[in-house]
Amino acid sequence: MSVHTDEDRDADRKPDDVEETGTDTEDAAEDSAPETQADDDGPDDDGPGDDDGANTARNWRRPVLWGALAAVFVALVAAVGFLGWQLWQERELAQAGEQARQAATDYAQVLTSIDSEKVDENFDAVLDGATGEFKDMYSQSSSQLRQLLIDNKASAHGVVLESAVQSASKDRAVVLLFVDQSVSNTNVPDPRIDRSRIKMTMEYVDGRWRASKVELP
Repeated sequence: MSVHTDEDRDADRKPDDVEETGTDTEDAAEDSAPETQADDDGPDDDGPGDDDGANTARNWRRPVLWGALAAVFVALVAAVGFLGWQLWQERELAQAGEQARQAATDYAQVLTSIDSEKVDENFDAVLDGATGEFKDMYSQSSSQLRQLLIDNKASAHGVVLESAVQSASKDRAVVLLFVDQSVSNTNVPDPRIDRSRIKMTMEYVDGRWRASKVELP
């Protein structure tokens, strides 16, 4: 009876068995490799999650930015509108003041010019350019003044040398005038020059600038 040891069995093993064993080992190694690679390729903390957070932040900032731009635009429009309104107001006041000044200049020449032969015409012109307090006062004193001018054969001619607007609104203005008045009558046949300073308050009444107050300061 023969006895076989482990060495004899290893010696009797066929080469093919050895090759198959090696192949099985290599196949097992290859099968485990993709799993390791798959594990390496798995999501990490700095992947798509951070991109989503960045996109969310950008999406949140965009409406805020547009809202800020809209607020700035509205503020600019309001500022431009206010400045335009101020310029318009200033232009309106300047125009009203100039119209009142011109009307006061013309009226001062009517007021300081008189012809004893045309007293009624002169008085009508004065009353036509007057209003309020001054018109009432002139109407009350015109009858006595009329007779005095006729009796003394008085005549006068006024010339406005300078005029300026002291204050003005849309319907009221105060105008300062420097007037030279040439005066003659039966007692003083040779004309003399009287220089006076007139402060005239003008009011816009019935579509015209009229004198409501005349002062000799």
